[in-house]
Amino acid sequence: MKPPVEITDRALEEVKNILKNKGIPEGYGLRIATKGMGCGVGFKLGFDKKKETDDEYFIDGVQVLVRKSEMMFLVGKKIEFYDEADARGFVFV
Repeated sequence: MKPPVEITDRALEEVKNILKNKGIPEGYGLRIATKGMGCGVGFKLGFDKKKETDDEYFIDGVQVLVRKSEMMFLVGKKIEFYDEADARGFVFV
């Protein structure tokens, strides 16, 4: 099954770096989730274990977890990693 969201190479590199160097426990994957923002939907990233309500994908060896009920909000989104003098972090486009 194709992942609902694209993750750029630079973003994947940063996720792998975090998994390797920030003490994320074994068996945890990248969780892509939604959060309510007034009238709209925002997105957040974290690390978590797979739950029964999740769909699981592997992108370049990285386990990606998405709650099935949130899938429709993520289809067609892309995650990039922004690293410039003014800011640094993951961006959903």
